[in-house]
Amino acid sequence: MSATMKKGLAVGFCLAVFAAVPALAAPDADVARLQAQLAALQGDPSLGRLAVYEQMEAQQAIAALDKARRAERADALYLAGRRVEIAELTARVQAARSELSRLDLQRSELLLEASRRDAARARQENERLRLQAQIQAEEAERLRLAAEAEAQLRTEVEEALGKATGRQASQLSAARRKEAELARQEAELVSGKKLPAARFEGQGEVFTLPGNAYASGKSGLSGSGGDAAAALAAYLQIAKGGVRISAWGDDGKLAQARAAALREALVAGGVAASRIRVEAKRGAATGTRAAEVVVGP
Repeated sequence: MSATMKKGLAVGFCLAVFAAVPALAAPDADVARLQAQLAALQGDPSLGRLAVYEQMEAQQAIAALDKARRAERADALYLAGRRVEIAELTARVQAARSELSRLDLQRSELLLEASRRDAARARQENERLRLQAQIQAEEAERLRLAAEAEAQLRTEVEEALGKATGRQASQLSAARRKEAELARQEAELVSGKKLPAARFEGQGEVFTLPGNAYASGKSGLSGSGGDAAAALAAYLQIAKGGVRISAWGDDGKLAQARAAALREALVAGGVAASRIRVEAKRGAATGTRAAEVVVGP
């Protein structure tokens, strides 16, 4: 081979080499895109510090793509893309979990504060009720002292009536009624319930419980009947004398059971059982009379 031919071959080889260098040095568009996508994740102030392991795997996958041969490029590109997506998704999931934990903590703090406020309101309500109960107790004590003073006056009047005329006897009766009225007021205040209607007869003071004091056809006291029994129990602890309970029913067995139920309610309210007698009355109860409680000597 001549020197001229050798020189021409050398020049051609060099030109081919220099022509190939730009192609080899040109950056891979997919590598650049994925690298930029990963860099954006790493530069995100809220996500960049999360999913560290996944970001490392994505970086390694991008590097592997950059070095992959043509036959391996498709798989390497898919893997690198998936690694970058996994890193982004994992970072967002971790950020969401962190935000959820923060919100849960905030919710717990709000619930705790609400509980504290409820407890404070409960304490205030308890204090209000305590003061109210104290005022009621003081008022009951005032009425009790007034009743004792009235009872003392009644005793003095009774002593005077032994030597007095019919006019004086009328005054004594009025005093007794006044004493009973004070006792009724005290009983209603102490029990918080209203006494049933009452009248005075020769046998003593008679309280009448209406038909709704018992459930229809039943022997047990209704809600209103229980309230009346509670007020009567408070009254009978103030008033003296024996107690006789009469009850009506469609048959003698029901009437007896109703009288016994009222007796049990009075005993439960603090009235001595030895003071109470019960009896069944023949005939059905009416809307105005189901039972009577007679307080007398």
